[in-house]
Amino acid sequence: MFRRKFLQSLGFVGAGLSLPLAPAALAAEAEPAPAAGQKLNLGPLTIRGKVHHEGVGLAGVAVTDGYNIVLTDKAGKYTLDSNATAEYVHISVPRGYAFPHEKGVARFYQAIKPGTTKMTADFALQKLTGDDTKHTFVVWADPQMINKKDCRELLTSSAPDLQKLAAQYDANTFAIGCGDLVWDKHELLEDYKKAVEISGIPFFQVIGNHDLDLTARADEGSARTFKSHFGPTYYSFNRGEIHYVVLDNVFFIGPPKKYIGYLPEQQLQWLEQDLSHVKPGTTVVVALHIPVNSGDQRRNKLKEESLGGVVSNRAELYRMLKPYTAHIMSGHTHVCEKIFHENTIEHTHGAVCGAWWTGPICTDGAPSGYGVYEVSGPDIKWYYKSVGHDRQHQFRSYPRGSAPAHPADVVANVWNWDPQWKVAWFENGVRQGEMRQQTGLDPLAVQLQAGDQLPAKHKWVDPSMTDHLFFATPSAGAKEIRIEVTDRFGQVYTETVAV
Repeated sequence: MFRRKFLQSLGFVGAGLSLPLAPAALAAEAEPAPAAGQKLNLGPLTIRGKVHHEGVGLAGVAVTDGYNIVLTDKAGKYTLDSNATAEYVHISVPRGYAFPHEKGVARFYQAIKPGTTKMTADFALQKLTGDDTKHTFVVWADPQMINKKDCRELLTSSAPDLQKLAAQYDANTFAIGCGDLVWDKHELLEDYKKAVEISGIPFFQVIGNHDLDLTARADEGSARTFKSHFGPTYYSFNRGEIHYVVLDNVFFIGPPKKYIGYLPEQQLQWLEQDLSHVKPGTTVVVALHIPVNSGDQRRNKLKEESLGGVVSNRAELYRMLKPYTAHIMSGHTHVCEKIFHENTIEHTHGAVCGAWWTGPICTDGAPSGYGVYEVSGPDIKWYYKSVGHDRQHQFRSYPRGSAPAHPADVVANVWNWDPQWKVAWFENGVRQGEMRQQTGLDPLAVQLQAGDQLPAKHKWVDPSMTDHLFFATPSAGAKEIRIEVTDRFGQVYTETVAV
């Protein structure tokens, strides 16, 4: 999560069914990192193994230790020269094969025992029952539970909502937990995993700033607990014609809660290797927690970007993605936003927890919810799924007088908007044209978050400036106002507004 008031106080601003796995493919719990001063054998490590389906080797599968990548030969075998600083060996699951998982939690890796010099790591995969050229994925950002009350909300509301949605799609559906799975309380990761199990679909995880070990002495040790539950913090996989990459862009710079948005050199080198095996022109989806870029600085007229709010070295990521059609999936901000850069669309998602479980909406007025992405070949269509609403709930309208800064206007908040959407209005059945886009505060967010209605523990929550507000000024004789919103895919949504 990222809210200006809260981070100012911390010094940041202004400067399906489980698939049975072969025993060798089950990932062990991560070995604990060495204590300060403890010495390890840092000599060479050779990892050998086979990637197969029912004993038949699979050729061309990428295998990595997080440093180097090799491809399996025609017999499905590989040899990976590594060293004892590597923590995992893992595969980039190829298209056409099911994601290995344990009660929904993706298990595509094996832990490397510290100090070992030789290791055998085989990976058994199962074929999907149908073609995965068409598939669906969901992005669940910022569940961020801080106590058992929050967990009950997740388990009884958000998770069943996702379960119901996933049941509408086929077995090729999966999800990405886009970071801040909990709110510094690692014991609640077990509740998060229960929510994953309820969903009934495989989940890949992204590490967020609230998933870090906050007493770590450096970034290298800050993901220890996360890894013990979910394995490596950066990796890739494939489904259909899409190549998916998960990155760790939360760089911990010291206790208690200081971090920046940054991609370390080791990870960039790994990504460069990973993408070298992906044909130019392919659609690539990158999931990470902190937005790569944001309009926050512009909207709030800040002199500088917040180091904890965007990725400082994003230019290099953009460069690597330039040969592809790229979609970036992020969270962290608890608002909905679309950022366009050359061939890249970044989808920043509203939070599953809304404004930290204080009500049904995020600070920009977007409902608590998640992104749904329908894939056909290289093409992706998307919509925002609000918890407790059907997919037709794509905007909220307000009568005249709802926005104090615009007392004569009706207002629409179109949270998943981008410049290819159209937001029109009708007065007494006659089309009046496009509504005016203007940055401002959502009226419901002001009502719920700027007053005294919030729980004492979250008094710092406040509404945030957003670009996805639209205004129109009805005439004195207006009896009925209708708002018509058309998304970039031609879907039309309408609401009638009281005058």
